[in-house]
Amino acid sequence: MMKRDTILIFEDNSIERAMLTEIFQSEYKILEAANGKEGLALLNSHFSSIAIVLLDYMMPVMDGFAVLERLKEKKILNKVPFIMITGENSTEIEKKGYEYGIVSYIKKPYHSEVIRQVIGNAIGWFQYKMNLEAMVKKQNESIKKQNDILKKQATRLNHLNGILIDSLSNIVEFRNLESRRHIKRIREFSICLGKSLMKLYPEYELTAEKLVQIGWASSLHDIGKIAIPDNIVLKSGKLTEDEFELMKSHTTKGAEIIRNSVRLNDRTIYEYAYDIARHHHEKYDGNGYPDGLKGDEISVAAQIVSLVDVYDALTSKRVYKAAYEPEKAYQMVMNGHSGAFSPKLLKAFTEVKTEFENLLVKYQDED
Repeated sequence: MMKRDTILIFEDNSIERAMLTEIFQSEYKILEAANGKEGLALLNSHFSSIAIVLLDYMMPVMDGFAVLERLKEKKILNKVPFIMITGENSTEIEKKGYEYGIVSYIKKPYHSEVIRQVIGNAIGWFQYKMNLEAMVKKQNESIKKQNDILKKQATRLNHLNGILIDSLSNIVEFRNLESRRHIKRIREFSICLGKSLMKLYPEYELTAEKLVQIGWASSLHDIGKIAIPDNIVLKSGKLTEDEFELMKSHTTKGAEIIRNSVRLNDRTIYEYAYDIARHHHEKYDGNGYPDGLKGDEISVAAQIVSLVDVYDALTSKRVYKAAYEPEKAYQMVMNGHSGAFSPKLLKAFTEVKTEFENLLVKYQDED
């Protein structure tokens, strides 16, 4: 970058130009213009080397404000400091100059020490400002590059997480002989119900990002069923007490599988998945399993998946039952037919009743 070591003087009076040149020629190169038109030509041809411009208010051909107006159009005034020279003592003239963007005024007659100090301060301040802006720009560019890299990495990791979760959930679907779209419905129901909760109850501190993570984690809610024998998972009749106890263990087995065998790159999704797998059969009144959690001891993520899992089970055909109509299933959930849910959760569920019915149609089981 070329060093800015030149002062450009717009001044029609040759004696006053000589006085200014005498003050600064030992420290700076000097360019002189007798009118605004000449000065603009010099500014254009030497722009990269000019440290400051001294601009006389009264000049022939083109006065100081005409010069400023031309430079304003070209957006030059924020790239080089301008100081206006005037013999007038008018606040209106000063105000107008500052509105254009000049950094200071020099009054005639000249006082060399004052002028030297004003010019030195202006150049130092402007150079600091330009260096600071350049540093901020460089940092912003660096941050943007880093963010772009992180976004690409996050997209790749989310893609890998999605493949892993879909593969694991497909194993559950195949092993359990449930519908191929069951996991998709659970995910969409969870996000839908979560949005309703987020809108109604900000105290849960849900966000759009968290809901996406809960949606992915919900896909593994029944992964523990791969550890349950086929004769229990696929039994069409009522389970015996011992069989039911073994079936209930799919919650703890699922949490163990996620803890010991599933490698998710997103720590938050992993924590949601572990919690949901273990606690999606807990009930708000404490009558669920495996830990007998009660009320808000149950995480909001597990509460969400618990309700949507019940709703999907009621509206889906199973080896041991026919599917209920959506309205019937809705009433059964609201009446506590399949266990207690929090009043807040039920309120949020009521708000998205129609959306759930639309999702059932969109992701209905294939024949």
